[in-house]
Amino acid sequence: MPFDVRRFDIYRKVPKDLTQPTYTGAFISVLCCVFILFLFLSELTGFIATEIVNELYVDDPDKDSGGKIEVSLNISLPNLHCDLVGLDIQDEMGRHEVGHIDNSMKIPLNQGDGCRFEGEFTINKVPGNFHVSTHSATAQPQSPDMSHVIHKLAFGERLQVQKVQGAFNALGGADRLSSNPLASHDYILKIVPTVYEDLSGRQRFSYQYTVANKEYVAYSHTGRIIPAIWFRYDLSPITVKYTERRQPFYRFITTICAIVGGTFTVAGIIDSCIFTASEAWKKIQIGKMS
Repeated sequence: MPFDVRRFDIYRKVPKDLTQPTYTGAFISVLCCVFILFLFLSELTGFIATEIVNELYVDDPDKDSGGKIEVSLNISLPNLHCDLVGLDIQDEMGRHEVGHIDNSMKIPLNQGDGCRFEGEFTINKVPGNFHVSTHSATAQPQSPDMSHVIHKLAFGERLQVQKVQGAFNALGGADRLSSNPLASHDYILKIVPTVYEDLSGRQRFSYQYTVANKEYVAYSHTGRIIPAIWFRYDLSPITVKYTERRQPFYRFITTICAIVGGTFTVAGIIDSCIFTASEAWKKIQIGKMS
């Protein structure tokens, strides 16, 4: 007797003339197909789209930076002449630079009475400060007006990712035009290293920061008021990492199989219960009639 491989068929076929179509079964089948299509499209959308996963860890993510952080500053002082505006940088490594001019630009405002300072520079990864002041001016003015508007203060590479909402330019739009003209301003920054890794594995390094500020009148040892705009910073040991991910294909296929199989199984159970109940009801009615 030849071996028949059909013995292993667990999906035995029932002849069509032994099956019975019903209106209830047709209605449930249509709903089942619509439901499966809806879930399939939802899963397909989720599979095509990417998600951003964030994590925290303690480390210096950008070890190739040479211990430096790029800074971009854009600030307007509408009541201080450009000849008086300067940028000073100092930190705990002994750096003390007065009147930094590299990669910086001063744009006159209000017919030369004001100034807009734009600059890009680097700072060391140690606590320190940089400040906008008149310290580098040849002659100090009698009453320098430090009222200002900060358009931009950002650290590191610029991140333009819609799904990542962070404080990369927390001071952007800060308006101190109505403050005391002779007051100094202290912005105390806590800088948080941030890494963004896209689907290709490329990493971009940036920095978020939180800020607290205070306003006060400072006097020099001669009794004169010499205001300044201070940005005092310190680095957080915690790094925030954003990773762009896409759902694995095997998980997508597994979910689709679960949707199709589960929906058909539940629909079959519901149809069987309804059919069994209707048949029992018919028998009861026939029994009453007889």
